[in-house]
Amino acid sequence: MLYAAPAPQRPTVFGFIVSKAVGNAVTRNLVKRRLREIAALSLAEHPEGLAVVVRALPAAATADFAGLGSDYRKAFSAAVARLRPARRLEEAGTEKGPDE
Repeated sequence: MLYAAPAPQRPTVFGFIVSKAVGNAVTRNLVKRRLREIAALSLAEHPEGLAVVVRALPAAATADFAGLGSDYRKAFSAAVARLRPARRLEEAGTEKGPDE
């Protein structure tokens, strides 16, 4: 699961939630390391303006890196697409009109 919120004029930040339901400490840390690396790759596309939280589900423990990356990219793209109308409204509200 992936949640994203606009964070105007701030660098993009990521948070990860990997509960004990995912597995033991070694498994949870492996999942976190993989998710961090995948998230770092998405920073090139969105270096600023987002606050992202990734919640790993138990199936992440058995997913390989490619599968985890594919799921992440789908969820990230969907979350960013949902934010686009909100971001346009924010940008429109911060623009100054001709009489200001």
